[in-house]
Amino acid sequence: MAAKGAAAGAGVLLVTANVGSLFDDPENLQKNWLQEFYQVVHAHKPHFMALHCQEFGGKNYEASMSHVDKFVKELLSSDAMKDYNRARVYLDENYKSQEHFTALGSFYFLHESLKNIYQFDFKAKKYKKVTGKEIYSDTLESTPMLEKEKFPQDYFPECKWSRKGFIRTRWCITDCAFDLVNIHLFHDASNLIAWETSPSVYSGIRHKALGYVLDRIIDQRFEKVSYFVFGDFNFRLDAKAVVETLCAKATMQTVRAADTNEVVKLIFRESDNDRKVMLQLEKKLFDYFNQDVFRDNNGTALLEFDRELTVFKDRLYELDISFPPSYPYSEDSSQGKQYMNTRCPAWCDRILMSHSAKELILKEKDAFGTRRFSMKQHCSEEGRNGSIQKYIIVTAVSIRPECHILRLLIVHYASASGLCSRKASHTSLSCMFM
Repeated sequence: MAAKGAAAGAGVLLVTANVGSLFDDPENLQKNWLQEFYQVVHAHKPHFMALHCQEFGGKNYEASMSHVDKFVKELLSSDAMKDYNRARVYLDENYKSQEHFTALGSFYFLHESLKNIYQFDFKAKKYKKVTGKEIYSDTLESTPMLEKEKFPQDYFPECKWSRKGFIRTRWCITDCAFDLVNIHLFHDASNLIAWETSPSVYSGIRHKALGYVLDRIIDQRFEKVSYFVFGDFNFRLDAKAVVETLCAKATMQTVRAADTNEVVKLIFRESDNDRKVMLQLEKKLFDYFNQDVFRDNNGTALLEFDRELTVFKDRLYELDISFPPSYPYSEDSSQGKQYMNTRCPAWCDRILMSHSAKELILKEKDAFGTRRFSMKQHCSEEGRNGSIQKYIIVTAVSIRPECHILRLLIVHYASASGLCSRKASHTSLSCMFM
């Protein structure tokens, strides 16, 4: 579907994926994830492609170094990517530095047919033509072709360091400049704390961090351009409102620790029907009796509780969500359509854009329209055969004529497979095709 030739514009594909679990089981998960990724590339044949990864290297980066190297080598040298003769790879490998390490990885691939593309040098404050394939790692703070920051320590819950921050790059294709920002925001540490208030304290922390990023990319140091921010925002549904809705007719039982009297569990039971347990809530347990509510009609009924982006409505735009919650799918390949019972399912992985970026886009309903399709793939692992369901929602648009570039195709890809799910959304893909 990518545009062919300069007259039709350049196709750009944006992909975000939290890939932490790929490095916990590289022999199985990594192979299948790459196969899915290559299928997306083959289906859309972009001229420029950006892959933003979070939790790159897994939980133990030092132990995963060999797997990281293999993953990068495979991406750069695979037959599926042979037509991309230029690439830039930025890997934050400085795992020994708590105050700097973000575990972010940003990959950019340029098709051989794409001629005029430049990348911004933030130190020299000028664009440089992109040639060849280059990999940058370890201390990215000194790399002039990007801006990388970890959030200030007082932004972190209880001031405890974790791998959260952002990487920003700037590109120019046929005189149209735009920023691409890889981001990873804070998660909910406890379901019980998230349930206490509406909005939750964690929502406030994410709000503060995202505001920090947006302020940084539009400050006075550089010329303002349109921007796309995509990554793992860890946006969650309003837990208190969701529980009150799902368990509207239930009675609540509180379980406290014997030694501290601290609440450790909440049990919601139906008032009748033999007091059937509807929901059990603990720090890391969200066990609702009927997961279909999160999958039926792509979870549309729950979108009213997806509220964290509303405070940024004047600064950010997002296409309509038409796919099920991307988090937290089971990692068991035999239960690929199931959510883990650790957290309330949510749309954590997002692709957002500035309103100026939105204004660059002109929908071509007659030529493309909006389509939805699903594919099934058969797999076998340890003797188990199963069907993997993938949901791909495609909205095709094109850049306004005055910008004379990019045909923009937004692809939200959420996999319901254990092989291509994410550990806390770790290996699902959300894609945006410009």
